[in-house]
Amino acid sequence: MGIDFAPSIRSRLGIEWEIACVDRRSGELAPAAPDLLARLGRSDAFPHVTNELLTNTVEIVSAPHHRARDAVADLAQQAERVGAIAEPMGVDLISAGTHPFSQWFQQQVTPGKPRYDTLIDRTRWWGRQMMIWGVHVHVAVEDRRKVLPIIDGLLTYIPHFQALSASSPFWAGENTGYASNRALMFQQLPTAGLPPQFAEWSQYEELVADLQHTGVIEDLNELRWDIRPSPRWGTIEVRTFDGIPTAREIGAIAALTQCLVEHLSRELDAGREVPRLQPWFVRENKWRAARYGMDAIIIQNAAGDERLVTKDLEELLPLLAPVAESLGCLEELDSLRGIVAGGASYQRQLRVAAAHGGSLKAVVSSLVRELRENQPS
Repeated sequence: MGIDFAPSIRSRLGIEWEIACVDRRSGELAPAAPDLLARLGRSDAFPHVTNELLTNTVEIVSAPHHRARDAVADLAQQAERVGAIAEPMGVDLISAGTHPFSQWFQQQVTPGKPRYDTLIDRTRWWGRQMMIWGVHVHVAVEDRRKVLPIIDGLLTYIPHFQALSASSPFWAGENTGYASNRALMFQQLPTAGLPPQFAEWSQYEELVADLQHTGVIEDLNELRWDIRPSPRWGTIEVRTFDGIPTAREIGAIAALTQCLVEHLSRELDAGREVPRLQPWFVRENKWRAARYGMDAIIIQNAAGDERLVTKDLEELLPLLAPVAESLGCLEELDSLRGIVAGGASYQRQLRVAAAHGGSLKAVVSSLVRELRENQPS
């Protein structure tokens, strides 16, 4: 089968932000999304708010923009709208990779969506466990021939993406010991996790044809890889990130994603080969970042050299600065330093719990405050 890749404007980006609804008094997840969406009114125009797998979740989708700050402004504006409607309902909003203490078996699947019903019917216990939230960043690529080499290059930065956004140290009331428990939960689904590394677009087409022929998937959206082609939009979609508590942090991580795609695109324009890692190194890096977060020692290159992920970021940011300047996101890219200095969300959550005698309700309260005030605690 042939898969067309839609024409798109180079390096334009869009962002999807999954947000959980919580009860203001208990801090537990609340099945408020259907009511919220009914009060908002539905629209397919960008930006917009839509439903997700569980009735405790809304997803905010930005319009396509050239600058990260403009896409983030879309998200912040829509989050404010949702928050204003949620307020009299006794509902607060948070974004994190997992909820600190709610139980998966108490959550409701969004009704009337056949693809959700099919997912749960097929995956059963593991599908019902998907009480997780993330952020997805789309970056447009103008030439289909670039898509797979850029994805291969981006896989080198999986641990950077994972460590900076890690926000799921707790699961069902327990401290998991992982910075991103979500990363390892999500990859249990049969079409999730790391993507295959293809040499040719035709190999990607053959894989999709095989999966459709055998009934594994019906359409491309069911390939829930950490990084994937998004042919409908003419983009590469990076889905590695945990839920991110503040729009400010989303801007920083979106800028990093946009800059890396453009940097790798320029390397291809110059006739240079994009460096790639062996698949087993990519898998190991993902695990290390999920486990250790900002303290992960990552594999840097095919030779197996290693370095602390934060040290690698120190070298990466100056390299990307000229690209960021040309894309109008230098300030957002530079704000990654603030995440490193102040701590990623998982580190902040652990600090809050420790400061409140292990109270996970206090962690939820801090996540509510961060999203509302757009300020990491």
